[in-house]
Amino acid sequence: MPEKKTAQEIIRQFEKWSPKHLAFEWDNVGLQVGTLNKPVRNVMVTLDVLENVVDEAIEKNVDLIIAHHPLLFVKLSEINFDTPKGRVIRKLIQHDITVYAAHTNLDVAQGGVNDVMAEALDLVDVKPLLSSHQDELVKLTVFVPEDHANSVRNAISEAGAGHIGNYSHCTYQISGEGTFQPLDGTDPYIGSIGKLEIVKEKRIETIVPKSKLTAVLKAMEHAHPYEEVAYDLYPLLNEGETLGAGRIGRLHEAVTLKELCQVVKEKYQVPSLRFVGDEFKKVSQVALLGGSGEKYIHQAKRMGADVYITGDLSFHLAQDAKEMGLDLIDPGHHVEKIVCPKVKKYLEDTCNQDKDLNILISEADTELFNFI
Repeated sequence: MPEKKTAQEIIRQFEKWSPKHLAFEWDNVGLQVGTLNKPVRNVMVTLDVLENVVDEAIEKNVDLIIAHHPLLFVKLSEINFDTPKGRVIRKLIQHDITVYAAHTNLDVAQGGVNDVMAEALDLVDVKPLLSSHQDELVKLTVFVPEDHANSVRNAISEAGAGHIGNYSHCTYQISGEGTFQPLDGTDPYIGSIGKLEIVKEKRIETIVPKSKLTAVLKAMEHAHPYEEVAYDLYPLLNEGETLGAGRIGRLHEAVTLKELCQVVKEKYQVPSLRFVGDEFKKVSQVALLGGSGEKYIHQAKRMGADVYITGDLSFHLAQDAKEMGLDLIDPGHHVEKIVCPKVKKYLEDTCNQDKDLNILISEADTELFNFI
């Protein structure tokens, strides 16, 4: 039987997609309860960490919970076992269940909550509603013996180098000769100590987001045969990928506000929703933000949105939106659950090559509101 993966290995892989540095300053993401230094067989993906979710995790022998909403969002002054929060924490500790949260970083991340919501509506020309991060780019040049060029190129590309738009594995290579002389105390892959060597090599150049540079260099060194890898890094003025909260995009063809409401109900799997605006008005440009996004109504209008989809809308801000000509659709906060299958698939694709990890989505109901 293969060895169990550790929680640390799983989270390290997860953070390649949703790194903690993308989270807003006020957020509390990462480890919430428990330890990452433990073997894991069963992982549960959930929107919330409520007592019914923890009870389900206990029943299913879950080792690690990956949640969207942080369990410890508000700072605690005490852990009182007589309170709902205290009971949850006690059960987690008693049953050695680790909880990890990816909140606004999973909102911002490419392919995260807001992209999944945009994909469900089949939006095109999608971009962030509110830009918050722009990755710096660097040029990596590495010199590799010809017989290892393919393995090094593939390794750095899989680690995140060489992405330009919708293209991956973008590199440029030149053939040449490298020279070196191993000195005392070295263990050269090619050549002998004290003798000058001339080796046919490939010069491989590629572009790397600074946020992925550490992982790319680690992959490069692992795949490279040399004891000392010769490589150069150059800062670039090219603009890196822009990430941020929410998304704005365009429908393939304009529909009425009422028709869009029906699509939202179906795709986000909600029994009802609220909307503001003329139900017969045609809309095309759609802004959205998972969770509570009412404070960005002015940004949605500035970006040219006809309609803004977000949860937890309050009366007076909805009035403001109506007066400025911005239609609103409120499907509730809980629609963020739409990301759970994406998290499950990502973990299965990246962490479960040996099929020794069981990844499941919580079946516990954490929607607070009932509808009649």
